[in-house]
Amino acid sequence: MDLMEAMRARHSVRSYTSRPIEGETLEALEKLIGECNRESGLHIQLVRNEPMAFDSAMAHYGKFLGVKNYIVLVGKKSRALDEACGYYGEKLVLAAQALGLNTCWVGLTFKKIPGAFRVDADEKLVLVIAIGYGATQGAARRSKTASDVSRAENPPEWFTRGVEAALLAPTAVNQQKFFFTLHDDKVSVRTGLGPFSKVDLGIAKYHFELGSGKGQTAWM
Repeated sequence: MDLMEAMRARHSVRSYTSRPIEGETLEALEKLIGECNRESGLHIQLVRNEPMAFDSAMAHYGKFLGVKNYIVLVGKKSRALDEACGYYGEKLVLAAQALGLNTCWVGLTFKKIPGAFRVDADEKLVLVIAIGYGATQGAARRSKTASDVSRAENPPEWFTRGVEAALLAPTAVNQQKFFFTLHDDKVSVRTGLGPFSKVDLGIAKYHFELGSGKGQTAWM
């Protein structure tokens, strides 16, 4: 499964089996986390075999079951932190899907467990990603249309592909508040207000880059 296939196949999963993440799958995931940290300056960490964070009233309210593994998105406090966590977190999410794992972005319905991961004095925990082997593969959600989230006159095929990929991006409460605009051969993107909107922006930008084939050269 390549990343575009993973993008189409991936859905949020809240219930997991007891199968551990190990072997070549674990090695590949840890390698990519290291690469993301080096590239971004973030302090992303994989927590394994730790069931307490999702064994709380909040987690049960969020209908999480069997979560024992999660990725912690941590970085130095800055205005760019949330977007970076969204961008690199989704990079890990799609890679995990390609490896046969399932995931779910989690903003609030988890408990911080002392000693499970590290947040330095100048850092902030933004959110986590539940990860493991899902009891199901999740289900597709409703989506806006390309005209709802973009504007372009006679858009080239790469722009259309990028917007369609962005519409597959997970967003908080399924808001999809991002908006892409084409200016000659470059793209600008903005997001509305709302919880984790900057995280959503980073996720959508990563999807757009993959779908368009332009990578980071797409942006103004």
